[in-house]
Amino acid sequence: MTYVEDELTSQPECWTRAAEEAARHAAALPAAGERVAVVGCGTSYFMAQSIAALREDAGQGETDAFAASEFPQGRAYDRIVALTRSGTTTEVLDLLRAARGRTRTVALTADPATPVMDAADDVVVLDFADERSVVQTRFATTALTVLRAHLGLHTEAAVADARTALADPLPAGLVECTQFAFLGRGWTVGLANEAALKMREASLSWTEAYPAMEYRHGPISVTTAGTATWMFGEAPEGLAEQVGATGALWVPGGLDPLAELVRAQRLAVAVAAARGLDPDRPRHLTRSVILTPDALTP
Repeated sequence: MTYVEDELTSQPECWTRAAEEAARHAAALPAAGERVAVVGCGTSYFMAQSIAALREDAGQGETDAFAASEFPQGRAYDRIVALTRSGTTTEVLDLLRAARGRTRTVALTADPATPVMDAADDVVVLDFADERSVVQTRFATTALTVLRAHLGLHTEAAVADARTALADPLPAGLVECTQFAFLGRGWTVGLANEAALKMREASLSWTEAYPAMEYRHGPISVTTAGTATWMFGEAPEGLAEQVGATGALWVPGGLDPLAELVRAQRLAVAVAAARGLDPDRPRHLTRSVILTPDALTP
C-alpha cells in the first residue's frame, strides 16, 4: 500500500477527531460577523474556496478565498485564515509575516516544528492528520472539517458517507476513462477543483473542473465517450441527461460532498495504478514549495 492510500483511508477517524477538537480552537477561528480571508496554495487554496463559500452561506460574514500569492494587500480583513500542511510554504509565510500587527492571523498546519508557528498569531495544529505523501488527502479534508464543525455544519453523516466512499467499488468503467471533469455548486466548486488536482498529481490525467452551471457554456463541447463527468452535490436540472447524450459517463454525487472527494481520491490512486505510476512520487512535485532567492531569479 502506498502512503497516499494509507492516509486517505484514515479520513473518517481524522474527521471525527477534528470535529471533537473544533470547540477547543474556537477562540482562534473566525467569529461571526468578522470579515475573513482564507488563503492557501494548491490543495489548500481549493479548500479555502470551499471554506469561504460555507462560511458566507452560513451568514457568518463576508469571506473571500485567495491563493496566498494573489492576496490583495490593500484590502482590509478582520482575520486571515491560512491553510498550510507543511508550515513551510513560502507564499503563505510571506503573507502571514506581512500581516503581522495589522490583521489577526491563524494558521492550520500539520507540523508544529515549522516556521508557521512563529509567523501566525494563532495556530491550530492537526498533527494527527499529517502525511508522508506529497499528494495531500487527509490533511486537507481534516482542516475543512475543523472549519465545518466550527460553523456547526459537520455531522456524523459525513463520516458515515466517507466510510461508504472507502468501502463501495468505484463505478464500472470509471478507471478506464481518459478524460475527467468535476463539477460543483457553491462550496463544492472548491472540492471539484481539488478532485481535478488529485487526478493530475497522482495519475497525470486530463482533468478539468467547473461550476456546474458553466459546463454548458463551452466545456461540454469536448465531452464524449471516454469522458467521466462527476457531480459534487445536487446537479442542475437536465445536466445529467445532456452529458449522457454525449456518450460520456455521468457520475452523480450521492454522498456528502466531502465524502465524494474521498471517492475521487481513490479514483486518482486507481488510475495511477492502472497506468503503472507511483502516486507517492508525482512528477515534478515536492511536499512543500520553498522558494529561495535563486529560485526567484529568472
